Parts: sequence; structure tokens; C-alpha cells
Amino acid sequence: MAKKNPQRPAPLAPVADPVRAVVDHGFIAVRAKLIEVAAFFDRAERHGVADDFRCAALRRAAKLLCDGRPERARRILESLSDPTTRPELVSSGKAALGAWRKPAALPKPKAKR
Repeated sequence: MAKKNPQRPAPLAPVADPVRAVVDHGFIAVRAKLIEVAAFFDRAERHGVADDFRCAALRRAAKLLCDGRPERARRILESLSDPTTRPELVSSGKAALGAWRKPAALPKPKAKR
């Protein structure tokens, strides 16, 4: 049996393809997040709240994932963000909701007789 030479380091493992390293590094974590999103939608449907505006916003944003266009993260963030540039006249008093909902139209004043 040959003795190992303590002066000689063990051969290094082959370096992974640097292009594939992006997938190798992130795939498992992203897979888990995707399953978590699917479970969220299952729960929302099971409890009859899948029509909530936030669920609808997530479904619209999810379509952007597979559209083949670049800058998905930016476009998804923008799709969930408030697109308005003017402040509300009256604050709703609510904290951030994570998805923008178009404010309900104010009732028109009744005509005077």
C-alpha cells in the first residue's frame, strides 16, 4: 500500500461550468419559493379568497415570469406598485398592502332640485 505524501495536496475537483453555476447556486432556493407560491394559491382557493385583489395581482405578475422578456424583476415589481404620481386627497389610513388597488370611484354628488 502506497503511503500518501503529506506535502502533495489532493487533486482539486473539476471546476464547474461558470455559466451553469448560476443555476447550480440558485435553483433549490428558487424551487422552494415557487412551491411556496403554489401552496399560497392553494390555501387562498381552499378558503374562498382567491378573488382578493392581491391574489389577482400575483397571478398577473406570475404571467410575467414566463413571457420570455428581460427585466422580469423590475416589471413584476412595477406591476405590484402604485403607478400614480399624485398624492391621494384623502388618506386611506392603511399600511402598505403589497399590491396596488385602484381606488374606488367616489360617488357623484346628487343633483340639486
